[in-house]
Amino acid sequence: MSDTAAVTMTFHPQPQAGEARPWAFPAPERGTLDNGLTVLRCHRPGQQVVAVEIILEAPLDAEPAGLDGVATIMARALSEGTDKHSAEEFAAALERCGATLDAHADHPGVRVSLEVPASRLPKALALLAEALRAPAFADEEVDRLVRNRLDEIPHELANPARRAAMQLSKELFPAALRMSRPRQGTAETVARIDSAAVRAFYEAHVRPAAATAVIVGDYAGTDLNAVLADTLGAWTGGSAARRPATAVTADDTGRVVIVDRPGAVQTQLLIGRIGPDRHDRVWVPQVLGTYCLGGTLTSRLDRVLREEKGYTYGVRSFGQVLRSTAPTAPEGATGASMLAISGSVDTPNTGPALEDLWKVLRTLAEGGLTDAERDVAVQNLVGVAPLKFEMAASVAGTLADQVEQQLPDDFQAEFYARMAETGTVEATSAVVSAFPVDRLVTVLVGDAAQIEAPVRALGIGEVTVVAN
Repeated sequence: MSDTAAVTMTFHPQPQAGEARPWAFPAPERGTLDNGLTVLRCHRPGQQVVAVEIILEAPLDAEPAGLDGVATIMARALSEGTDKHSAEEFAAALERCGATLDAHADHPGVRVSLEVPASRLPKALALLAEALRAPAFADEEVDRLVRNRLDEIPHELANPARRAAMQLSKELFPAALRMSRPRQGTAETVARIDSAAVRAFYEAHVRPAAATAVIVGDYAGTDLNAVLADTLGAWTGGSAARRPATAVTADDTGRVVIVDRPGAVQTQLLIGRIGPDRHDRVWVPQVLGTYCLGGTLTSRLDRVLREEKGYTYGVRSFGQVLRSTAPTAPEGATGASMLAISGSVDTPNTGPALEDLWKVLRTLAEGGLTDAERDVAVQNLVGVAPLKFEMAASVAGTLADQVEQQLPDDFQAEFYARMAETGTVEATSAVVSAFPVDRLVTVLVGDAAQIEAPVRALGIGEVTVVAN
């Protein structure tokens, strides 16, 4: 056979894209178990890993005075042993199910998250129910969790972004408001926590009538009603009136606080104020406008500070809900979100970067967004939604957010429909109102000896230097 024999290659046709199908955020089915537990379920065919979220109405402002962090320790201790299993046995039982169980505390309450293969859902729900119904809160386990938390605090203080967030909360909110202090407590308050304090907080706030379960995934072939009745339905507890939320007040007088870190080669920026929550009609245009300002690599802030000036690897603007209550609640609407711009710049360019950042905000207020910016933002935010919510965990997490924030079950679906209808002028008005140049609290974590003078020269507010 000749070495030069022709080789015939067969080319297969290039695959063609299928026809686009309409998409909408999944609608849950809502019900209530006999013990008062609210259940939202959402069947998602093909999602063989089921996600479960438990929302407990145990907010941070319910923590006893001087025990900031007890909600966090309680959340972590839920999976550290029960009346039937030691901590090691409980972890092994979860592992045999192929399940993961996590919990954390935040301003609205405590969230417990479970992910498990659909075939092991009954067993995993039984373990989850056991953790909620009868946590052991053994002295040695709580003490270990307290020590772990105390070990975490120095690392958080050393992290510039975390340190900036702590300082911004302290600056914005009055000292009496729980939001002014670290979510997971300080070294002083955490050191006071023991198993008795954890159990007292649990007994005061954790009960099925004040909780909601969200279940998302493919549970075809499982009698979910029977499984829920045998597991979470066996959890007992007294009735519970909704805890009234305290009003959120903040001081957004324009000012600058420098957290001094001598020798720092970078300055961490966090610029913020509080704004409306998701119940306000301005929320959707605000999200759109904030995305145009600093939501992506092509946003205005990045185009100037990163691409043109080379001051930073990236600056982002965002809105994060802190706490949300429906306007129909007995205490009225008391929700609030954090509106912020965050990033880091090299130390010598801290002053110039802030000057250019303020120029971007002023230019936005004077000239507004362009239709092209608006169109790209809508395409990105709405177009990515089917991928964003492809997995059961992302759907469950969003539904849980809606429960915490007292939003209707169709909020997320309506959110995308409203965003597609939001115009450029409306988005501009919302983002300009969100970030007024004279009502922003600026926190800088960096070397005060190098950055204080140039920052003062900008005239963006009174400058204060505090120790790290």
